[in-house]
Amino acid sequence: MIPTQMDIDNSGKLEVARALQARLDAAKLHIVEDQTRFDTLQSALAKDPGLLSEGVAGTTDPAIVAAEVASQIAFLRNLKFQYLEQKAKDQYVKTIVSDEAPNINAEDNELLRIENERKKEILSAAKARLAEKYSDARSLTQEAAALARQILDARLTLTRLRQAHPHPRLTIPAANAQLDAQVAEMQELDDELQNVTARVEEVKERVMAGSREVERLRVERADLEKTVKAGQDEVQDGRVVGLYDWFTASLALYRELVSLEASHFESENELHLSYVVTPTGSTERRKIFIKLLFVPNSRQLADAEVAGLVEDIGDVVGAHVQANNVPGLIAAVLARARAGA
Repeated sequence: MIPTQMDIDNSGKLEVARALQARLDAAKLHIVEDQTRFDTLQSALAKDPGLLSEGVAGTTDPAIVAAEVASQIAFLRNLKFQYLEQKAKDQYVKTIVSDEAPNINAEDNELLRIENERKKEILSAAKARLAEKYSDARSLTQEAAALARQILDARLTLTRLRQAHPHPRLTIPAANAQLDAQVAEMQELDDELQNVTARVEEVKERVMAGSREVERLRVERADLEKTVKAGQDEVQDGRVVGLYDWFTASLALYRELVSLEASHFESENELHLSYVVTPTGSTERRKIFIKLLFVPNSRQLADAEVAGLVEDIGDVVGAHVQANNVPGLIAAVLARARAGA
């Protein structure tokens, strides 16, 4: 069987993998041993940090190293100071007890003065750097204090917010659900706005129709005034016009007193009355509609319907219909409407 190109490629890759495995086996990688050694050293240093100063190799916490170094530096500085102090004492004693006077001349004094000036300059520069470091430290301290106050204020604000808004707080799914509800509500409001706009257009059309009706009635009134004027010339009794005006004014006053807004006969035996009353203790005006049905060709009340009241007054209506008491029925309905029923 002749090997294909794919078989040759797979064979080459297999040889490369075997060679890599052989190199890994031949290489001495002490990863596991080093991990064990590292853990052992860490445990020993954690138990006795002094082992670091005794030359124990390994790694440890940088904070422990810094503390150990600071302690050694302080010890060495103290040792240096004691050495200089003992050296000065020794030189002083040797100078006092020596038989020969020390050879100190003006040159030596000048050299000492120059050396002192140099050391003073170095000390002044060191003091200036130290003062600058202190200033930086004070600035950093003030900044840290300000940040601490801001963190405390933020925590207090967060605490107040948590107290003001206890669990369950608004989560992302709840916020998304609320957003969906608001979108649906906005859609409903938009539909309602369209309906209101349509009603406004309808009202505008009705107003225009009413304006045309008013104009027609104005023309009709002018014609009636002409007819009345012609009738005045024909009628001998001049009290007719005064009586007509008195009747019109009395009718308007009666409508105002009983809150009658409109009245018209729907048919020969059906009378519609519309009242607008203001309940006691409220400023909202309420519209009351009363429909009276009479027995044809008589003044006998057959039925009555009342709309605009909150409670059911069927018993009151039935009693007044039975008694054929139209004024009493209207008075009872208006009294209940003004009482807020």
